[in-house]
Amino acid sequence: METKRGSLLALLPFVVFLVLFIGTGVVTGDFYKIPVVVAILIAAVIALAMNRKESLAKKVDIFCKGAGHPNIMLMVIIFLLAGAFSEVTKGMGAVESTVNMALSILPQNLLIAGLFVIGCFISLSMGTSMGTIVALGPIGVGISGETDIPLALSMAAVVGGAMFGDNLSFISDTTIAAVRTQNTKMKDKFKTNFFIVLPAAIITIAILVFLTMGVETNITRHSFEWTKTLPYLAVLITALAGVNVMVVLTGGIAFAGVIGLLNGSYDWLSLLQKIGDGVSGMQELAMLAILIGGTVEIIKNNGGIDYLLHVVTRKIKGKKGAEFGIAGLVSLADLSTANNTISIIITGPLAKSIAEKHNIDPRKSASLLDIFSSCWQGLIPYGAQLLAAAGLASISPVSIIQYSFYPILIGISGVVAILIEGRGQARA
Repeated sequence: METKRGSLLALLPFVVFLVLFIGTGVVTGDFYKIPVVVAILIAAVIALAMNRKESLAKKVDIFCKGAGHPNIMLMVIIFLLAGAFSEVTKGMGAVESTVNMALSILPQNLLIAGLFVIGCFISLSMGTSMGTIVALGPIGVGISGETDIPLALSMAAVVGGAMFGDNLSFISDTTIAAVRTQNTKMKDKFKTNFFIVLPAAIITIAILVFLTMGVETNITRHSFEWTKTLPYLAVLITALAGVNVMVVLTGGIAFAGVIGLLNGSYDWLSLLQKIGDGVSGMQELAMLAILIGGTVEIIKNNGGIDYLLHVVTRKIKGKKGAEFGIAGLVSLADLSTANNTISIIITGPLAKSIAEKHNIDPRKSASLLDIFSSCWQGLIPYGAQLLAAAGLASISPVSIIQYSFYPILIGISGVVAILIEGRGQARA
């Protein structure tokens, strides 16, 4: 498959966005100096102003196509449901009771490591990193509030656990996209992928235990009402059962609302108000996802994505070089799109061509697509995962990166799997 050279200039909107959002934060020390929505909105305007060969009406149509992509719309709906679930459970005391229960059961030096492991199981069963972050984020915030553990560390543990399942779950969009584009079987890809990232998960647990062993805690053992923990338990059980994330979150909202009504935390009007507050709190994230989707589609139409593909593939030599090419290809796409599913969909066909040309096992190419897209998705401060975690904790997404051990380690594991011939390719 030949790739078009594309256009470097087409990437200008993305460069402007990075300069405004990240550059301004680095210079001023305040990453909220320019709201991220304003930064991407400016980038979108620049993208629409480019390519004078096409009419504004046509470019707007292209923008709306990208903004309304099914993956983007699903993300928006999950954002809104997530916000409602978080607010309703918080209002009826579920967070406080769940935190108190966790603090009563877990040894103090295993709180954060335990949070990561729970996140791994939830995300593996739920198939979505966003649903996992929403379910566990408030617990991470509560644990930090009751201890001297940095809030950014707690949220990084939550994000790390969420990315574990996002990369491996049989019902994850990213996994499905990787398997379909590489024409391999889901169970075979899972085996290959699992053995590559397992060391990363084990090392992450060890690091989290080590970091929290010496942390001073000021935990007071509080009593808790187990009935208030039921919404989270219900979410965990339904997630482990593989129920669709939208059903999980909708059911969680309803369940928490009923308990709140029964214990007097809410009346009907206050419950509806809480749901509205939760949805409103996620409107910025929803708008950000829509604007990024539209802007990326314009960049793609103007040749920006083709340029990235050309740069990555023009000097590929040998099998290992081809595997690094696939890794670099999906990495650049994810950095550009801030969406690991879309990045796999965009680069998957070219990755398949590279894999066939260089005799790369499709299980390996599918795993590389999924691993490296998930690696960067768990690290970029403008990605949905870090933005959601930061929003729940009211901190900067950049502050979480310093503790993002698992996303970094799966990237390293992926590199090692490429360098060590034959490793990471489990027999079907």
